[in-house]
This record gives sequence, C-alpha cells and structure tokens, in this order.
Amino acid sequence: MKPAPFDYVAPRTLAAALAALAEHGDEAKVIAGGQSLLPMLNLRVARPAVLVDVGRVAGLAGITVRDGILRIGARTRQADLLASRTAQERWPLIAEAMGHLAHPQIRNQGTVGGSLAHADPSAELPVVMTALHATMRVQSVRGERQIVAEDFFLTHFTTILEPDELLVEIVVPALPARTGTGFVEFARRHGDFALGGAACTVTLDDAGRVDAASAVLLAAGAVPVSATVAIEHLVGAFPTTDRIAKASRLQVAALSPTGDMHGSTSWRRVLLERQLRDGLSLAVERTPR
Repeated sequence: MKPAPFDYVAPRTLAAALAALAEHGDEAKVIAGGQSLLPMLNLRVARPAVLVDVGRVAGLAGITVRDGILRIGARTRQADLLASRTAQERWPLIAEAMGHLAHPQIRNQGTVGGSLAHADPSAELPVVMTALHATMRVQSVRGERQIVAEDFFLTHFTTILEPDELLVEIVVPALPARTGTGFVEFARRHGDFALGGAACTVTLDDAGRVDAASAVLLAAGAVPVSATVAIEHLVGAFPTTDRIAKASRLQVAALSPTGDMHGSTSWRRVLLERQLRDGLSLAVERTPR
C-alpha cells in the first residue's frame, strides 16, 4: 500500500500555514502527527493534492492555564496531555479518557487537535471535549472563529472547519466546585476503537441534589451524542442508584445506534445503557462532599 502522489509543504509559521490552506483549499490536507491520516493515505481513502505539514509551526503546541481556563495547543502530543499534572488534578476526565486512547506509540506522535479534527465518533477526545464544554479556536487568513465542541462535529469524520481553516487551540473551562467526573468505555482489546462509552460530569448542590451535569456517549451515532434526556431526569433530584439507572434507560430508548459486524443495534443499546449508568455513577461517587 502506498499513497497517491501529492505535493508537500512544511511551513514554519502559522501565517504561512494559513496562506497554504487558503491557496490550495479543498485540495489540501493538514498533517501533524499523522496517526489517522497516514493510514487513510496509504489506503487511498484520502487523496489530497497537497499535504500541509504543521508539525514545525511554532506556537501551536503547549498546555497552559490562565484565569482557571485550560488552553491546549492543537499540535500538543496526546502523550503530553496525558502526562500533564495540571490536567490530571483539575480536569481528571481528560486524563482518565486519554489512558484509553490507543497505545503509547500512537500517543507519542498523535496530536490533540488532529484527533479532534479527524472527528471519529468512536474516539475519546471528541466525546470528552464535548462533555467539558470546550471551545475550538480556529483561524484562517480571513480571521478567527470560536466554535463550541457540540457544534464542531457534523457527522462521521467531518467537522465544521472550512477548507482554509486550521484548528489552533482547544479552550476548556474550569469545572464548577463539587463536581465529579467519570469516563468508561468498552473495547474488545485495550487500545482498539471503542464500541461504546460515556464521558460524564456531575455537580451537586449543598443538599446533595444534582445542580448540573453533562454526559456524552461515544460510538452512539455519527457524532458525540449528548445524553440530554438522562440529564433532564437527573437535574434537581438526588442521584440515587435507581434514578441514575432510570435516566440511562430513558436516554438509550431514544437512541438508534448503528449496528455493525461487532454488534447489533439492540446489543449496542444494552452496552450504552450500562456505560452511561456506570459513567454517571462514577461521577457522583467522585463528587467532593
């Protein structure tokens, strides 16, 4: 297997990268870590005329916290995000999910922005960033846009990015006080694409009722699926085992996940109900009292 012929440019500045994308438009593909794109090139699923390599562009990598907000450069290696003490302590959902992401060799080269722009609904990062209400900061020669994660993903492997736009930073707000998080997924083997999962946050009020919550399902549709039905059933109530179980049943009853060679639609509903229940239960259990 080898890719179809293509031209290659490796800009060193953000301005040069954006100019290259503006020049080549639909004919260009961005490559950073290459862990998703290279297999697609070799299988000729993707046939860009030009590869724009942003791997050497200064200023696109790094993890910082300013005013309590986490900022992740799009070119940040997944391994670096996993190893970040700041993310582990203050955004534990990210660290927990990253431990499920592929294998160390993949994480050492794969980038955070690359995974998000690839938009695989079975991937961990799109689900987690949606659950955390992250914002994608996007630039082109025309200017800048800020896109909330829930609007960023359109369908399988497709985002709202225009051909001349580049994802440059992911901005994650601070978690409210008294918030717990939980991430669960099921895969045939560790590192395989997940067949189902859930990323959850739960915030309790002083009385122990659910003040706010977020739950997003992995591999449940063409994009990360927000469990809005379950959340509506939980907010304002005490998060008992029975209520969480009922909320999960109500949510999954409203879904029609696609069946495939790994499992039928009915099997996926059973799996997703369990994953959602377990993710919410973990989040409640981990909420500071």
